[in-house]
Amino acid sequence: MNKTTIDSAGRILLSNAVAREVGNCPLEVVSHSDRHILLADGGASGNVTLTGVLGDLGVPDLLSFFNMFRKTGVLRFRLAGGNKDLYFQDGEVVFATSSFLEEDLGEILCGLGKIDRDSLQRLRRLANEKGRLGKLLVEKGAATPKDLWLGTRQQVETIVYNLFTAHQGSFSFIAKALEKEEIVRLSMSTQNLIMEGLRRVDERALFMRRIGSMEAIPVPGDRPPAELSPAARRMMLVIREGKYDVRDLLRKSGVDEFEGIRCLYQMIEKGQVAMEEAPSVTVEGDLGEVLNVFNGALVVLYRQVSEKNADFAQLMQLFLRDLPQPFSYVFRDASLRQDGSIDGRRILGNLAGLEEGDKKRLLVEALSELVYAECGLARQELGKAESDELIQRVQEVTRRVKNIIGRNE
Repeated sequence: MNKTTIDSAGRILLSNAVAREVGNCPLEVVSHSDRHILLADGGASGNVTLTGVLGDLGVPDLLSFFNMFRKTGVLRFRLAGGNKDLYFQDGEVVFATSSFLEEDLGEILCGLGKIDRDSLQRLRRLANEKGRLGKLLVEKGAATPKDLWLGTRQQVETIVYNLFTAHQGSFSFIAKALEKEEIVRLSMSTQNLIMEGLRRVDERALFMRRIGSMEAIPVPGDRPPAELSPAARRMMLVIREGKYDVRDLLRKSGVDEFEGIRCLYQMIEKGQVAMEEAPSVTVEGDLGEVLNVFNGALVVLYRQVSEKNADFAQLMQLFLRDLPQPFSYVFRDASLRQDGSIDGRRILGNLAGLEEGDKKRLLVEALSELVYAECGLARQELGKAESDELIQRVQEVTRRVKNIIGRNE
């Protein structure tokens, strides 16, 4: 978290990221003490009545508070990688939204088997042009109104349950009437959500001790599977098809993460599945060279910009999440390492199945997009004089990559 001070004229210097988000809205001091200042948008509907950071005060505590005192409004979470909003009506959760891709309505419906992946991608492009995805799904006959209702309910539950694993981030509550909000109002019990969320946290920890990690590889075990549930049956088919890590296994079998981890744990316990450690991957050939060249530039950019903006890594992770297709596909589940480089193993897994030429082209275009974005942020944070030399060094990447690509063309 960036630190700032109040100068002698009473002015506060905010980071570029915060300034861009707040924009030009009129701010007013809502509350203050010798330890904090709370500024809020004076022209927005609703009042910010509670804000803070996750830590000693956790998600279950917050949900219990708003339920106990029958609050109405929107509880907003800013987390590493995305944001979530929970809508309360008289203390009960009635809706939720999320910017995390895995909690998107389309992904939920795909996991439930209500829509296939190709149809979903096609309708996503239409939704970007014409409106909301849910409405298009029904209009195009890809899902029934009942499917949409079931998917929306599961989406809200997934958003809430996944919050229970969040231990860092910030939150704010805006007290406001929901009459004008364009939301689907669901009848849900906040207390039931709390109890189920806590149960899932405990069980997930147990399951993951046996599974190891999301990068581990499930393989067929010594005992033949029998009496498998529908979800476990789909997972076993994928396990027999090839060696995929846990994350890819869940995606390919279309199983909800928690349900999939539970099924995998049960199959391991019965000897139907065994776990192998993820192999160390050395990226060789032209793809390896391209990754190494770009990673060199990313490390240099990260080292210098993060000294000025401690939120740099988080900003770039958000950038990866919000990229359009096909770049979002290339960076799916990929993350920046502590030194600012990108996880090449995950990217190569995403590119698997493509022709070598297409792999190389997509890899170069996606990484160029990332480097270009980081250069833009470097110019903002470092200023022209300091950033010009850095960006000039980074631009050498383009020449080196062109040489690598041109060798085999």
